[in-house]
Amino acid sequence: MKCRYCKAEIPEGELYCKKCGREVQIVPDYNPLEEMLTAQIQLDGNEQESELDQYINQKRRNNNRTGQSAGRNTGRSASRTTAAMTGRRMTGNTTGQMLTEKERRKRQSAKAARKKALRRKRRIVLLIMAAIVVLAGAGFYVVYQNSYNGIMKKAQKAAQSKDYTTAEAYYKQAISKNTKKADAYTGLADVYQSQDKTDEGTTLFEEAVSKQSGNVELYKACMDFYLKSDQNMEIPELLDSVNDSMLEKLSDYVVDEPKFSLEDSTTYDDVQKLLLTADKDTIYYTTDGTDPDLTSTKYTSEGIQISEGETTIKAIAVNKKGVPSAIGKKTYTVEFPVEDAPAVSPSTGQYDEAVPIEVKVPEGYTAYYTTDGTDPTTASTKYTGPIDMPKGETLFKVVLVNGKGRMSGITTRNYMYDNQ
Repeated sequence: MKCRYCKAEIPEGELYCKKCGREVQIVPDYNPLEEMLTAQIQLDGNEQESELDQYINQKRRNNNRTGQSAGRNTGRSASRTTAAMTGRRMTGNTTGQMLTEKERRKRQSAKAARKKALRRKRRIVLLIMAAIVVLAGAGFYVVYQNSYNGIMKKAQKAAQSKDYTTAEAYYKQAISKNTKKADAYTGLADVYQSQDKTDEGTTLFEEAVSKQSGNVELYKACMDFYLKSDQNMEIPELLDSVNDSMLEKLSDYVVDEPKFSLEDSTTYDDVQKLLLTADKDTIYYTTDGTDPDLTSTKYTSEGIQISEGETTIKAIAVNKKGVPSAIGKKTYTVEFPVEDAPAVSPSTGQYDEAVPIEVKVPEGYTAYYTTDGTDPTTASTKYTGPIDMPKGETLFKVVLVNGKGRMSGITTRNYMYDNQ
């Protein structure tokens, strides 16, 4: 071994350099990583060294005992020279044993010092590792708390506690952190709805989808909000603004319109029965031209009767989730055949006595007449029974009008009544 300061040779076991007087460095400079890898190997080596020293010392003691026994067996008659030589060997052996014991103690002292240093270094390493773990955990906690998921967790916790002001602030922070995540919009809209601010939730979603027309999850979240806030009829209108590719991705929210059994391109001359069909969906309809919703008349298998006149049917199909279809609409016209011009008696002619004028009125019709030669309308005199023939010349005209206001042809009679 060489002194680290003056580079002089130092005998093994010495603790100080005889040349410069400085302490010998037994333990190498501390390197935590190297120490962790080699500590166990060093301990094992030290243990093996200790066992070897013990074996050597025991062997020497056995040899000494064997030599002494042999000296006694040679007898007392051995020469003085032999005794002297034997004495010198024993003295040498004793001196060697003393030197070996001193060296062993030095080694044990050095070994104890190394073990103590190793324990101290282990404690330092453990403390460093613990500090690293704590710092890493603290860093992770800080990063998580400021991440999207961490902010969302705080927002949800505040919402569950009905601390809506705090929840609203956190949800808005989460949206600013990631504008594409749909769950932050859903959470904020729910907070608005919990405070009876449904319109603000609706505005939130409508503005978001207008800026992210390709965000499928955001569209789904928007339509789910419509369902929760009883705005079902907004769904078809929203879907009407997307392209075919998006419609395929949003197929769970697409419901086909009801099918009508009658076409509205023709005029019917009798009462009709309209049937509506939708694949496993519930149908709601109106007959007054208003838009249907889930509170409108529910369709049954009996169908819808289309009476005389013009009737507008609007209908929607609604699936099990409550998602409605677009509104289907048809306008039907039913016109009953109108009677020919009404039958009137007596016929045109000259009369010398007053003959009652009678008009035959079919069921479902009303007759209107005039006696001044003008064409009758529904504003003219209503026929209620036989009319006395007026004196002089009379031009009598009469018309039939059905329940829908449709008029028949006009019947004209020219009477001349002279009672002289």
